[in-house]
Amino acid sequence: MKQGQPIKDASHLYEVERRAQHAARPGFRITELQLSPTQKVPWHTHSNVSDTFYVLEGQMRLFLQEPKEEVNLKPGEVYAVRPTRPHLVTNAGSTSLTFLVLQGVGEYDYVPLASSH
Repeated sequence: MKQGQPIKDASHLYEVERRAQHAARPGFRITELQLSPTQKVPWHTHSNVSDTFYVLEGQMRLFLQEPKEEVNLKPGEVYAVRPTRPHLVTNAGSTSLTFLVLQGVGEYDYVPLASSH
């Protein structure tokens, strides 16, 4: 996977049904995202912050590298991705997926990754 340039706001890189910021303070933020069955958050990583996913509605399938792993989450389940670990978020169900992502503690960035093939 090739690494792109770190950016501070990734909202223009991928489409979601809804995005809402619930909390933001230096070094920490909570965002709510809603994905349709066909939407995804593409491969990316973060230099400094962990992503902690908390599913509210629907089914999430999380793909991870280093090491390669696949995680399925349903409402009420939580999974934390450490800083610098590549991950991809997909909707595993036939209805909208709504989840919270807690990001911290540290300066946020989003580093897009491209498959090398």
